[in-house]
Amino acid sequence: MLIKIARPGDCRENEVTDEDIFLNRRQLLKQMGFVGAGALLANSPGAAAINLFGDDNEKRFQTRDLEYTPGSESAEVLTPKAKVISHNNFYEFGTDKRDPKENAQEFKVNPWQVRIDGLVEEPMTLGYDDLFTRFELQERIYRLRCVEAWSMVIPWIGFELKSLLQQVKPLSSAKYVAFETLYDPEQMPGQRNPFVGGGIDYPYVEGLRLDEAMHSLTLLSVGLYGKTLPPQNGAPIRLVVPWKYGFKSIKSIVRIRLVESSPPTTWNLLAPNEYGFYANVNPQVDHPRWSQARERRITKGGLLSNNRIDTQLFNGYDEVASLYQGMDLRRQY
Repeated sequence: MLIKIARPGDCRENEVTDEDIFLNRRQLLKQMGFVGAGALLANSPGAAAINLFGDDNEKRFQTRDLEYTPGSESAEVLTPKAKVISHNNFYEFGTDKRDPKENAQEFKVNPWQVRIDGLVEEPMTLGYDDLFTRFELQERIYRLRCVEAWSMVIPWIGFELKSLLQQVKPLSSAKYVAFETLYDPEQMPGQRNPFVGGGIDYPYVEGLRLDEAMHSLTLLSVGLYGKTLPPQNGAPIRLVVPWKYGFKSIKSIVRIRLVESSPPTTWNLLAPNEYGFYANVNPQVDHPRWSQARERRITKGGLLSNNRIDTQLFNGYDEVASLYQGMDLRRQY
């Protein structure tokens, strides 16, 4: 039996999805051939075992049935899938939130390779199938908070980045993890046209401190809502760091390097006065052009709905606070 114990990061009762909406989701998944739709709730580090079936274009995930304590299934308000796959930041396919869905549909994700190297004992390369079979896949409901002051709640499927890093065995000199997105201007119009791609110097790069990367909440996602990631959401593999702003969740990853010094990150290079290396969600540190004290939670209302809530430090994931003891979170933003 999965017993959920309330944590500070859990959503409040007035944020709960209507019961009929959530139950209809479970019924639909069963009609599609799922054994169950057992999802990891809020900040829980445990997960259901997940198997894979389907073809390469749209793999689906089958989870074993779980028993829940009353009310535990609705601890988070899920953002409808239609909004998650149509309201995206993925500048390689355009800067408007609607561009990625329109421009990424022919994006080829198989074959795919992710190289993990740098300051490690055993570098490796993962192929497309390895992303779904080499590690224990889990389903976790995480909030994703974007720097533009909107947020979503999404059932991600993936595996802990820690499990990958443990296999390559970081050297003692490794202090940071650097990530790199695919560079393919033929497939990604934003990379070949600076007006489409927002003037970014591609490929897109990101980074975490090693202890952040090794935290059990840090996920490499290969799916959402029971299926593989759509191209506009970062297929076939992306990073999800739920206590940081969304631009840290780099998409379509092809390389992960262990390094000694803080690696460059795309938005910090583009606008260092607006985007720091850490990018921890902090309602007390405003973006130079808007407040971060509140956010618009996208749920069952329209994308322009007025469902505004107070933003929480670390996006409500208080268990990561110890990573930043002694740091000035206003200066090291």
